Parts: sequence; C-alpha cells; structure tokens
Amino acid sequence: MTASIQNRYDFVLLFDVIDGNPNGDPDSGNLPRVDPETGNGLVTDVCLKRKVRNFVELSKGGIPPFDIYVKEKAILNQQHEKAYRALGVDLSGDGKKRKGGDKVDDARKWMCGNFFDVRTFGAVMSLGVNCGQVRGPIQLTFARSIDPVVTLEHSITRMAVATEAEAEKQQGDNRTMGRKFTIPYGVYRCHGFVSAPLAEQTGFSDDDLALFWDALANMFEHDRSAARGQMATRKLVVFKHESKLGNAPAHTLFDRVVVRKKDGVSSPRSFGDYEIAVDKAGLPAGVEVIERV
Repeated sequence: MTASIQNRYDFVLLFDVIDGNPNGDPDSGNLPRVDPETGNGLVTDVCLKRKVRNFVELSKGGIPPFDIYVKEKAILNQQHEKAYRALGVDLSGDGKKRKGGDKVDDARKWMCGNFFDVRTFGAVMSLGVNCGQVRGPIQLTFARSIDPVVTLEHSITRMAVATEAEAEKQQGDNRTMGRKFTIPYGVYRCHGFVSAPLAEQTGFSDDDLALFWDALANMFEHDRSAARGQMATRKLVVFKHESKLGNAPAHTLFDRVVVRKKDGVSSPRSFGDYEIAVDKAGLPAGVEVIERV
C-alpha cells in the first residue's frame, strides 16, 4: 500500500464565472447563492467536491482504488455491502449481522482503500450497513466572490410545448416560456486544508494528492452546461509545510494572497480586471509556496 502524505498543505483556489450560475440555491428558485448582507456570491464546498468527484471518476473510470462513493443515483448501503462481500462476510439474517458485527473497522479500511472520495473527504457510513465513519484529510471552505455580484434574470423561449393540450391552448403557437439566472462576472476565492495526520488514517497518498491538484485545475473543463456559462480555474496557490503538523497558522498564509481590482476598474468583466499578488517575502521557516494553473 502506498505511504500516506508526510506534509501539511493549505491552499487558495481562485476561479471565475462569465454569464452563468455557478451554484444555484434550490430554496431560492435556483438563484445564484449570495450573501444577503454584502452581496458577495457564494459557492458551497459540497458543490466543489462534486466537481472533484466527477473529474476523478471521469479520468480514472471509476475503478478501485479510484472509485467514487457519493456518485449520481448511488445507493450508499449498496456501496457498503461491497466492503463486506470483499471481506467474505454474510450480512443476511438478523440485525446484528446487518450492522457488520466486529468487522466494521475492516470494512472502513476497505472503503478507504477503494473509494477516492472516502479517503479524501471522509464519509459517514454508519447508517444501515455499518462501515463506520471517516474524517477526511481534505476540507474546503465555501468559495466567496472577491466583489459583490449582480444577479440577472432572463426570459427564455422554447419553440415547442410538451403536450397536445398546451398546443391547443396556444392555437398552434407552441411556445414555452422560462426563466434563467446568471451572474455577468465574478471571481471566487476558496480556501482548503490538507491534514497529514488524518491522511495517515485514511491512506491518502502523494498520488492521491497529485490527482486532487489535477482535479482542481481541470474540474470545470468537464462540467460544462448551459446554466453555468463559462467557468475556469484561474489560480491555485499551495502552501507546503515541512512538517506533518504544519509550520505556520493557515490564516497567516492565506493573508499573503491578495486579489483586488485594478485601478480604474469599477465593474469587472474579465479576470484581466484583477491583479493577484502572492507575498513570498519572509515566509515562515519550513513553508514553501507552489503556484499552479
């Protein structure tokens, strides 16, 4: 088995959206998520993890050890049953057997070894067929736009209807009206954390980490849709610590990455309207800056 990572990492991810909805809120009619007090746009950590999962599944074909646990239309207990079948445990019969008995820890290890997202992000697998709980080494924050965003609402028309009854009501006009919500432009910033001690518990390796960086850089390239407009990862700034526990607090490192509008720009409409500065002077001992994308 490949050794787990031996260093802590903290990172800043910058991505942008042009004429799209980066993360609709189903409780608000799928409007782009916005902080109501500041007007800054939001993208949830769950949304970003979904894109990472999709890229890994696409690039690795869903084959262990890079299978994906939380995938579209998955039934999680069926995923748990795979672990017990591989361990030769018969789960049929009474409730005690169904819960895994004394093999829960072995099942948890099997899940970590076969599912990339379990050993990366962790998972609660203790419902139904019990495979325990895993605390993942990588955690992400919500992404927040650098500046307030403007949400636009557009009327759209489909030159067709779904049923004959609708066509009769429109006397053959056959139009369906709809609404679409977009943000003209926004640059979003997300912070992330990679824990070496937690990676040791799940078996998260350097190869897994390289795949994760690759996923962050390319996740939007294979996530195109009419709703999301044009999205792209613009910059990834990684702070690598020499030690497992880290050599400096994460927030002090994040403060070294400054993103601001260029002078004279009032309404940014492209990434070129921003300037990014990474302060590498006087870095804490044992911390290295790696810029990607």
